[in-house]
Amino acid sequence: MKLKVITSNPGKVAEYQKSFDDLGIVMEHTKVPYDEIQTSELEEVVAKGLEELRSEGLSNFIIDDSGLFVDALGGFPGVYSAYVQKTLGNKGVLKQMEGITDRRAQFKCCIGCDIDGETIIVTGTCDGEILFEEKGTEGFGYDPIFTPDGEKSFAEIDIEKKNEISHRGNAVKLFREKLIEGGFLK
Repeated sequence: MKLKVITSNPGKVAEYQKSFDDLGIVMEHTKVPYDEIQTSELEEVVAKGLEELRSEGLSNFIIDDSGLFVDALGGFPGVYSAYVQKTLGNKGVLKQMEGITDRRAQFKCCIGCDIDGETIIVTGTCDGEILFEEKGTEGFGYDPIFTPDGEKSFAEIDIEKKNEISHRGNAVKLFREKLIEGGFLK
């Protein structure tokens, strides 16, 4: 089976491919623009994205939306994480966190998939903390400032380990279960 991964981020495609190699699923990087509605829920963003892409005749594809939800900032940047990453970056988020001792945060990833008109939507999470400085060179986005274990950032963890514990990794596990249980792997 081949699934198009609709994203501008090739890092996501690599993570997906490693997670689905054993099932014989090939992930194809595809860039197709679609509107991301402004709402507080990742699931709503993904559902509307699926609907729009289907209306354009696309099938057999995956989209996802991820967000970093920081407790002390009232869940910000949340669904605005991509915009905040582009405009403020990690340094800007760290600046917002200056003087804040409660560093708890959660990454969330909602995956939406169309397989021959059938819909799968799952959400995975990863609890952790915001570091006081950027650490590491691997990964992308907020990886250098988020730690799942209080020690190493996502940017310091190899991709296999990250896929085991990350929000996207946890969403992928749920997605794999739905694919297998739903009989999609024929």
